[in-house]
Amino acid sequence: MLQGPHVLGHDKPLIRLSFTSCVVGTVSLPLLGLITCISISSVFHFQDSTDTHCKVTNYLPSISASISLSPECHIWRFCIGLHSAPRFLVAVAYFNFYKGRFSTRFLEWLLSCLNFMCAITENFGLLLLTYVSSNETYRE
Repeated sequence: MLQGPHVLGHDKPLIRLSFTSCVVGTVSLPLLGLITCISISSVFHFQDSTDTHCKVTNYLPSISASISLSPECHIWRFCIGLHSAPRFLVAVAYFNFYKGRFSTRFLEWLLSCLNFMCAITENFGLLLLTYVSSNETYRE
């Protein structure tokens, strides 16, 4: 039975992606999503995204206004969702590295667990703030 890269007669991996390009793509997703949302809001929803209750003139939509309208909110959620998956993998990779490095010392092991919990909490907080919108859950 064939195993490894020769499974099903393939000599090469189907997708080859360098770590650097994966990191650059992951880091640039929120920026590209934000630029896309502000552009769409400025072109298609300018009045809705720049209108304020105090009638102050705005020339560009605010970040919260540009990511709260549809389809901009879906673009933003998609970009942050894709951005968060590698962040969870990096948190696990760091934890495994620190766990292997400091397995004999209790204090360092405890700090690596604390670091892992902070990273996971930060990522879940980012997802929670992105996917639970106050506009959608607000009752009038």
